[in-house]
Amino acid sequence: MKRLAFALLLAFVLLAAPLAAGAQQGERVYRIGLLSEGAHPLSKPIAEALRELGWIEGKNLKFERRSADRGDQLPSLAAELVRLKVDLILTNGTRAARAAKEATKAIPIVFNLGEDPVANGLVASFARPGGNLTGFVIGLYDEKALEVLKEALPALRRVAYPAPGGPGADERRARAERFAGLHAAARALGVEVQGIPVQGPSDLDGFFAAARRAGADAVLVANIAWFRPYLERIGAASAKSRLPAIGYDRQFAESGGLLSYGPMPLQNVPRLAAQIDKILKGAKPADLPVEQPTKFELAINLKTAKALGLTIPPSVLGRADQVIE
Repeated sequence: MKRLAFALLLAFVLLAAPLAAGAQQGERVYRIGLLSEGAHPLSKPIAEALRELGWIEGKNLKFERRSADRGDQLPSLAAELVRLKVDLILTNGTRAARAAKEATKAIPIVFNLGEDPVANGLVASFARPGGNLTGFVIGLYDEKALEVLKEALPALRRVAYPAPGGPGADERRARAERFAGLHAAARALGVEVQGIPVQGPSDLDGFFAAARRAGADAVLVANIAWFRPYLERIGAASAKSRLPAIGYDRQFAESGGLLSYGPMPLQNVPRLAAQIDKILKGAKPADLPVEQPTKFELAINLKTAKALGLTIPPSVLGRADQVIE
């Protein structure tokens, strides 16, 4: 009986071993490449949002994080992610999205950016992106920000804005595409707008002095991916320059900028996570519409207004979601 029991136990162990191995092999680990210029702002929040959908880092998900110190490093980092055969690439900013698109036509790409992906040639349309890209666009409201600035400063005539990019033809063309809507809105409002090129963080220090030399009455800081780490610095510089300015995030107004108008924070994170979840489960980026924010907020810094000798019209104050006094 003992021999029979031992034989049955041995047979069970031998039979169970391949089944257990098969179960372990079935626990596939998906790899997501994070590509950005500077630290990827969504690295932690996207991991938390994906965890709520069942994608747990260290269990069935692994992140391959790649960040560039300069924009010209992005193509090689994108190529590296392709060589690693990641299952999906999540990019931040237009330059990162473009580098990923040029690196692969097979790996799905989900982008987070502030510029028009159709104008930039990243997708065919918002509703039907086509190709291997989709994502979330957090920008495309420069026109509304300019309208708010004009309402707050009715006598406004000339506005300067920091325009990323160098003197090359491709960069000038990209800059023109990015701010075409702003210039059209300015003409309708009877305001002149002028872009002042900034190629990197060091240029931001001299931007406000350049805006003054250009005769600007105010400044508009658009939603550009690499501006975000320096937003507090830009807001404080605007207060120091004594030029009224509007930014795209409440952090700007809290740091000394006069106004901020933009999407309420982190609307993009759950939507990006949902897109990634669908793609990892078999959906094609071509069939997932590019999404945009639905909720916006206005912040007004009355301390800055007082320091500049400005009175914000009651109609604008009444619409504010946050008033800093």
